[in-house]
This record gives sequence, C-alpha cells and structure tokens, in this order.
Amino acid sequence: MDAFSQQRFGVRLEWGLSAVEGLASEADCIVIIDVISFSTCVSLAVDKGARIYPWPWKDDSARQYAMKIGAQAASPDRRFSGEGYSLSPVSIQNIREGESLVLPSPNGSAISFRARETGKPVFTGCLRNMTATANACRRFDRILLIPCGERWPDGSLRPAVEDYAAAGGIIAAMGRQDYSPEAQAAVAVWQYYQAQNLQPLGECASALELQQRGFDADTVLCLQVDTAKQACRLKGEFYASAVA
Repeated sequence: MDAFSQQRFGVRLEWGLSAVEGLASEADCIVIIDVISFSTCVSLAVDKGARIYPWPWKDDSARQYAMKIGAQAASPDRRFSGEGYSLSPVSIQNIREGESLVLPSPNGSAISFRARETGKPVFTGCLRNMTATANACRRFDRILLIPCGERWPDGSLRPAVEDYAAAGGIIAAMGRQDYSPEAQAAVAVWQYYQAQNLQPLGECASALELQQRGFDADTVLCLQVDTAKQACRLKGEFYASAVA
C-alpha cells in the first residue's frame, strides 16, 4: 500500500471507509467530512452544547443503543416536522444544551464508527465549521481528511463534490504547504467554488436530491460557510466541542 499512502506529505486525502482501512494507521488525526448532512448536523448540535453519538445502522439497533446509554435516537428517515430529530439539519437546530442524540448515518456515522477503532483523534468537519476544524487540526503533523461521499443503489461509493470542496476549504484554512496531490486537488476545487460564492454547489447532485424531496432548507444550512465557531471532536463514543 506504500504507493497509495501519501506518506511523503503531511496533509493527505482519500475517499470513504477504505481511507480508514488504508491510510489511518499513518495519520496523527482524522477529519471526516459529510456535508450533506451528517457533519452539518453534528456541528449544529455541538454549537448548542449537545452530544452526538454516531451510529452506522439505520434500523432499530439505534433505538436500542440510545436506550442503553440514556440518549434519544434520531429518526432514520429525514424529516424536519413533527417531534424528535433526524438527519435533517433543520430538525437539529433546536436541540437543547446537554441533550444526547444517537444519529444513524450510512456515511458519516459509519466512517466515524470505524475511525474510532483506530485510537486516533477524530474530527468531523463541514463548510459551516471549516476554519474551526482547520485550527483544531493544525497542531497535528500528519492529517488525513476523508470526504465521505454518498452511495449508489448498489452500495458503491459516489464521490460527492460538496465533501471534496469542504475538505479543500479545511486544507486551505490550515495554511500549510505540505499537502499531497490528492489534497491539493481538493484545494483547487474549493477555490473554484469559493470564487463563485459556492453557487454551483446548490446544484450538485446531493443538493438537488434534497430539493426534489422538499428539503431546500437543509441545503441552505449545509452550504453555509464558517457560521460555527466550534470544532467537533469524537470523545469516546460521542462528538462534542473539541475545546470542551
């Protein structure tokens, strides 16, 4: 795997769950990026002083796990009306300080769950906490950024440009120069969209999917830049403020 490890560079980038398997052992910290919508939900909750417990399975096991730890379980179906929370960022906006929420997600949660097993510091980043995430990671020498992407119906990885752009924005905010070609390409993507005020990201596949399902307000929240001041770090089983 040496050819794929990017070990000559301090800042590295690779996609999805396989990045944890192949590159995490040689990283000092891991940044998981799932803009639409896991990482945005975590950021919103952490800003409110809540805890988010990632859970990789969207089935009744999330409810059982929540009962075991004395938390609430988010609905596996996206919604922002009715009671409770879901993977909709709008549903997370009014979460209360001190609440604990189990958040099922097949991408951000699943990769967080696996990254936790490495014993490395794990962060989750998005557009809204881009600079805060960069600041929290700056002290680490070897940083692995993992844009999660989405899934095709057959389960294969669908690279998601919003995750790639956010990864590039985090890298750019670090102000370092020792990034791999893979990381450098993400910075170029970020700079391209930044020059257009991120307008094209409102028409990317993930955003259009939400809009077609009536979740336009989620898209707006997910594409906000640097509206959060907290970096989100995995502390044992839950995400909380990196400085708490």
